[in-house]
Amino acid sequence: MTIALVTLFTVVVFAAGFLLWKSRDTWRWFHITGSAITLILAITLLFPTAGVLKSRMAWNKLKEGLDKQLATVEAEEALLKYGDPGAQIPGVLDLQTDLQRYALEAGRRWPNLRMQGNKPDSITLLGAGPAELPPGVAADEAPAAAPAAAAQPLIPEGLVVYGFADGPEPGSPSPVPSFFLGEFKVTASTPSQVTLAPLGKLEADQLQEISSGKAQSWTVYELLPLDGHVPFIALGSEPSDDAIFGRVDEELVRRLLGKSVSEATLTEYLRDGGRVKNDDPPSVRWQKIEFVKPHSIVVDSPEKRNVLDGGFFDSTGQAVDSRLQRGGDDGSVKFKVADQIIVSEEAATEMITLGVAKLLDIYFVRELHDYRFVLRRTRLRIAELTLREQELQYQAQVLQDAIDATLMMLTTNQDAKLKLEKDLAQLQIESKAIRNYTAKLTDTVAETRQQLIGIYRDNLQLAEELKTLHQGIANSLP
Repeated sequence: MTIALVTLFTVVVFAAGFLLWKSRDTWRWFHITGSAITLILAITLLFPTAGVLKSRMAWNKLKEGLDKQLATVEAEEALLKYGDPGAQIPGVLDLQTDLQRYALEAGRRWPNLRMQGNKPDSITLLGAGPAELPPGVAADEAPAAAPAAAAQPLIPEGLVVYGFADGPEPGSPSPVPSFFLGEFKVTASTPSQVTLAPLGKLEADQLQEISSGKAQSWTVYELLPLDGHVPFIALGSEPSDDAIFGRVDEELVRRLLGKSVSEATLTEYLRDGGRVKNDDPPSVRWQKIEFVKPHSIVVDSPEKRNVLDGGFFDSTGQAVDSRLQRGGDDGSVKFKVADQIIVSEEAATEMITLGVAKLLDIYFVRELHDYRFVLRRTRLRIAELTLREQELQYQAQVLQDAIDATLMMLTTNQDAKLKLEKDLAQLQIESKAIRNYTAKLTDTVAETRQQLIGIYRDNLQLAEELKTLHQGIANSLP
């Protein structure tokens, strides 16, 4: 505290004291007392007020630092999501698009396989006939059928496949895949039967389906089915301004996904293709735009290669597979004035910025999933959670042991406390008895002293009388 502040407080105190002294004739005692208390409290509370202001200044400074950190993190997040077009650095959304390119083909499938036995570790399936072709593959593109004399295995041995249990579907004359049974490897295969072994630990509901024998009819896929928007649209529904894919079949979505996904995920499926909300992230915001000027977009890459040499598309998203290329001189898609398309928010913003299109509406389009990566990530997550559960169980046991030891200690201490309380009570009784006896002795000593004083005085008086008698006897003798 500075000398000036101390001097100021001293002057204020003396000034207030002087004013109070001058007011002694007109003020009552409670006025003076209240003013004095107010002065004391004002000076006393000044120090915590200064501490509060200092603390507030420190918190404000901390908040400003955190705000700067938040802005930096948000900028980093935007860079990670959308990349840096100037530096040609791809973002997470671009990489997700690249990942989705790996799951464009559905692969072969083997339907109507009958399960023999119910051993989850070695599953035998019986079937007949070759694998069905993937959707969109023409018959002339399929491999030629082998001669009957050289019958091929039902499923190539060593192939990794995905099993689904077939179930009835309303409106469908035959069962359709309705329950995912897991990822398997073909360990043995003949033209009429195949043996599968799970690649990883099956989940409890998958084990239940297989062990109970409910999964009698199987459909085996070479690749997991592709995710899409159309499968969840009600039959006969047409796209509209409020639903770009058509009306979502809520009953179908709830029946297929209602018990296996979270409410947030279920809501995404039900909102697919509908109006966007303000809090929706950019990755699910798609914009409907109308061209106000003629515009063209190049979709064919100058490179020519097949899917086995590097995928369907190049790094810019242009098609390199001849089956996907549009063809023509420049390999571009041309748009006329008044043409309308629905594209991602990023692409729409770019064309609107160029002045070739205008915004009409914004829609919610859920992100599609590559189930191969989802399953592997889920399996790793389950394994991680299992280890975490074991750690938590161990920690819980350690805590329980500590709690038991603490309770035992408390019990022991409680017994000692009770004994000490008994000793204290007995000590208090004895102390009280001693105090009473001491008081009694004190009273007796005081009484005895008074008696002794009286006896002493009597003795002195008798001594004087004896002395007087002796003197008289002495005087009476000749």
